[in-house]
Parts: sequence; C-alpha cells; structure tokens
Amino acid sequence: MPWLRWWLPAALAVAVAGCATGLGAGLSEESPPDVKRAVLTERINARWDALIKGDLDKAYTFMSQASKEAYPLNVYKAKVRAGLWRSVKIDSIDCDKAVCWAKMVLTYDHRMMKGVQTPFTESWIIENGNAWFIYQPSA
Repeated sequence: MPWLRWWLPAALAVAVAGCATGLGAGLSEESPPDVKRAVLTERINARWDALIKGDLDKAYTFMSQASKEAYPLNVYKAKVRAGLWRSVKIDSIDCDKAVCWAKMVLTYDHRMMKGVQTPFTESWIIENGNAWFIYQPSA
C-alpha cells in the first residue's frame, strides 16, 4: 500500500488546518442563529476567562478593529481594572444581522460584600469571519 504513505500525512495535514481555523472562521451575518450563538458563547467565555485571570493582553484580542483603533492596548489597560470578577454566566444571545447582544450576569466581590451579581449586556459584531467584542467603556 504505497499510496497510504502519502495519503495519510496529507489527510492529517488537512484535518489539522481545518481545526486551526477555529469555530468562528467563516462566520457571517447570514450564518444561522444557532451557529452565531455557538461562536459567541465560545468567544465570550474565552474573553471573560482572560479577564477573570487578569490577562488583559488576551482579552484585548477579542475586541473589534474599530474598538482597537479607538482604544489602543495601553489605553485599554489603563481603563480596565483586572482581578475584580469571579464568574460570568450567559443568559441569552440575540443577533440582528451582524450585531449581537449577550445578556449576562457577572459575579464579583465588593470590599463590603462577596458574590455580588450584576446583570449587564455586551455588544458584539460579526465581521471578517468572526465575532468581535465592541468595547464601550463607562465614563
């Protein structure tokens, strides 16, 4: 079976390349709602995992291009206080074409109270084949 010697490595290379593109690769505003929710869920959880761990460099990579242009990494790091949060739970994700809103509950510790839960909504945009966080800092 000499053909197996070249076929198996080629098939493996194609499979690995497919995995490397990630779940969000090829996402568009025409993608089905369940696909959008799956991609958003994965990316939201990954972004919040980075924030909870205090990895602002990684969290920054989830921001939309427009957000990065408006808030360079050094500005973003100056505005975001890492280490405050314990967990985030996604309640729902709704999309209208290329814009999505994720309703979540954030759990954090306050200096006078532990386990405070606050509902909030994040905005995400689908562009360039993936979902990106729209950074909207509070005043």
